[in-house]
Amino acid sequence: MSHQSAIRGILFTFTLLLSACSEPTKTSTATDNVQVLPYQFVMSELERQRSIRLYLPPSYHNSEKSYPVIYMHDGQNLFDDMTAFAGEWGVDESLNQLAEKQGLEVIVVGIDNDADFRMNELSPWENKRFGEAQGKQYMDFVVEVVKPYIDTNFRTQSDRLHTAIMGSSMGGLISHYAIHAYPEVFSKAGIFSPSYWYSQDVFSFSKLKKAQLDARLYVMYGDKEGDGMIADTAKMQRQLRQQGHPRKNTLFKRVPNGEHNEKLWRAEFSEAVQWLFQQEPAF
Repeated sequence: MSHQSAIRGILFTFTLLLSACSEPTKTSTATDNVQVLPYQFVMSELERQRSIRLYLPPSYHNSEKSYPVIYMHDGQNLFDDMTAFAGEWGVDESLNQLAEKQGLEVIVVGIDNDADFRMNELSPWENKRFGEAQGKQYMDFVVEVVKPYIDTNFRTQSDRLHTAIMGSSMGGLISHYAIHAYPEVFSKAGIFSPSYWYSQDVFSFSKLKKAQLDARLYVMYGDKEGDGMIADTAKMQRQLRQQGHPRKNTLFKRVPNGEHNEKLWRAEFSEAVQWLFQQEPAF
């Protein structure tokens, strides 16, 4: 190697080091009342393990109260920019504000996704492109493993009237499925930007397995999410009306300029929680 080549190599290495040092270090944005449970939960039917994230209300450690619970998918994206795929939902900050301003407090259980199997786990219906359906096994895990643990170890209102499920995109699809397939467990669903496109079986399933009449469904999407999103969601809205699901227990919200991203879901989260858990419907 020539002297000049050696110098160029040293300069290149030095530049890389400077670049690495200049990159900002990502720090956690989760609030103090969020924790990652210290062990993996076993998904025996799928032979996998999963991390669980937990938000406890501000008053939890200073009271003896029991709280409603929301089970949410894609746990990495809910509380922390450091783990989020494309920005976090800000669930913890939003709920802390609701607790302070309105006294509405809930526990949130975030189930992490598995990037390799996310599409499969969040649909109970097969898709030719993405492969086999694993949504039933995933929801059995939530209902039979995660929920009993949470109800046993934390002060929850464990009955269906105080239990919700919520997610976006594929998480919206599996939340729609859950409110229909597990009526004894969930009475509320936050269905954000639902991926009804993934399988048309969602429509026939929803006719065959109707949701309980008192089930509250908050369906939200943005008008910049594409024609398919608008058409499929409108189709589901018509179907639920034709099936006789009470209008007071369904809300379909189309957000102007809303795009398929965490910014939209973060902005709409607080309103959805308030509507799902209000005592008397305002619509």
